[in-house]
This record gives sequence, structure tokens and C-alpha cells, in this order.
Amino acid sequence: MELEKVPIKKGEETNIILGQSHFIKTVEDIYEALVTSVPDIDFGLAFCEASGDRLVRYDGTDEELEDLAVENMREINAGHSFIIILEESFPINVMKAVKDVPEVCRIYCATANDTEVIVADAESGRGILGIIDGEPTVGVESAEDKEERKEFLQTIGYKR
Repeated sequence: MELEKVPIKKGEETNIILGQSHFIKTVEDIYEALVTSVPDIDFGLAFCEASGDRLVRYDGTDEELEDLAVENMREINAGHSFIIILEESFPINVMKAVKDVPEVCRIYCATANDTEVIVADAESGRGILGIIDGEPTVGVESAEDKEERKEFLQTIGYKR
């Protein structure tokens, strides 16, 4: 078995959700979950089949984001994995809907950070082992940091 580190290609203002699913209907069901969660959402979605035709299936509401999702999944090339690339929307706005899709088995990450996917390549196929999401911490928040965090969440409308 060999390990490979695959960087996710994305724009500065984009977020990704990377996960695992199990059925060809994944693309249709995730698409529906996204468009019913956020009106006018801009996204690209791609899914790697693990058997049958073994194609990268894709859809979305933005052709450039669709192309980027397909490009990433062709690089990752791990069966039953999917990526959603969001623009002008955040994973928190769609995560519950995506997790509720019956085909979705797990979410590896939901982030705007630079991300690398650790992929195992074996004789039987390829699979995602884990994710490197962002940089290591440099300390523990102070009382002032805590207040700033709470104020920020209030400012953006997530807390009262």
C-alpha cells in the first residue's frame, strides 16, 4: 500500500465539504439537499463511483465550481467519496441537510482552510484515510479572546 497526499484545489473565498457516500443517487440527493437549504446557492459537486462504470458523477449550479469539484475528485480518485465546493455560502448552512442524505456515510471535513487529503492506494482500490485541515494551534484563548469570539458570533448572527 502506498500513501499519497492530495491537496484540495479551491479559491480563496470557497468552502468545501468532503465526505463518503455509497450509491449512484448521491449526486441527485445531495444536489436537492443543497438547493432546498440555501436559495440561489452556488456550488459544484462531484462523486467517485466505486463499481460499475466507475465514473466521476457531477452536478451543481455553477459550471466553474462543477469543473473544480471534478478536478479534485479525479485527483483524489477514491471510491464512494464526494466533494462539494461552495461559494458565497458556508458549510454550517447546509451540513444538517447533507448529513441527512441517506447515502452519506460520513463527512471528513467542512472548511475554508487549505486542505490535504491522505489517500491510501492499495491493490484493491483507493480510499481516504484522513484530512489535514489548516494549521496547528499556537496557544489557548484568553478571557479577552473568549469575549471577542462571542462578539464576533453575535455580529455575524449566530448568537444573541
